[in-house]
Amino acid sequence: MAKGQPAHILIHKLSKSLVTPDKKKIRVIDLKSVRLIAAKKRIPLRGIEISCLEQNVVPMRYIRSIGTVGIEGQLKLLRSTVAVCGAGGLGGTVIELLARAGVGRLIIIDNDKFSESNFNRQIMAAEADLGKSKVKVAAARVKKINSAVEVSAVNKTINSENIKKLIIDAGVVLDGLDNLRTRRVVARACDELKIPFVHGAIAGWCGQLLTVFPGDKGLNAICGLSAEENEYGMETHTGNPAATPAVIAAWEVQEAIKIITGIGTPIRNRLIFLDFADGNVDEIAL
Repeated sequence: MAKGQPAHILIHKLSKSLVTPDKKKIRVIDLKSVRLIAAKKRIPLRGIEISCLEQNVVPMRYIRSIGTVGIEGQLKLLRSTVAVCGAGGLGGTVIELLARAGVGRLIIIDNDKFSESNFNRQIMAAEADLGKSKVKVAAARVKKINSAVEVSAVNKTINSENIKKLIIDAGVVLDGLDNLRTRRVVARACDELKIPFVHGAIAGWCGQLLTVFPGDKGLNAICGLSAEENEYGMETHTGNPAATPAVIAAWEVQEAIKIITGIGTPIRNRLIFLDFADGNVDEIAL
């Protein structure tokens, strides 16, 4: 392989033709080749994957996504930045799925450390990580899943003074928080910065979801304007089994993908409430 060849020539040489199950021919490139080109050209993996897709060459890791989001959609995901506020039960699964989807940059914000009570539901929590920073463990996990994803691990407590600075580069902000007070802080900042905010919350067998665009009614329409808010959410009383945050987190990620790619219809101005115990899904117009 000639050292002086530009990246796009190397991509063409190392890619190969593939016939999909629906008989379509596409060109693909494997991870080993992407890494080789990135090393030779001293370009981050994310940049090489973007160059591949710009030439209609699909990195094999995304081959099962293309039928849903298309090459243009995958490009949008790789070029995007998503902030995840909270890296626990909701946030951990959100982070895992965003990395697998190929969101190009993740901003992960949480000041907490893993404890034994996290094991039952937090996908990032492992026994070897007791006492470790959640954002640092999450960042390492992302790199194991998808080394093309760039991660900013922010080990800070979210407050009204710092939140805008922390999320200003994001195109979408996802809710992995456990209390209404901090959610209001994040939602307010998103509205002022004109950033869509995907809200998710859980309590026992129940979960809820709402996507808030700038100018929408948002959390105040479902939670009121009361200043009396507990430091911890309802889930501390009702419990939080493993599957509940996983379902809501997955739906949050679908909302983010829809916003970034422009595919589908986000859940705006309506709250989706799920009761897994009875198998009910209710929709409340705001």
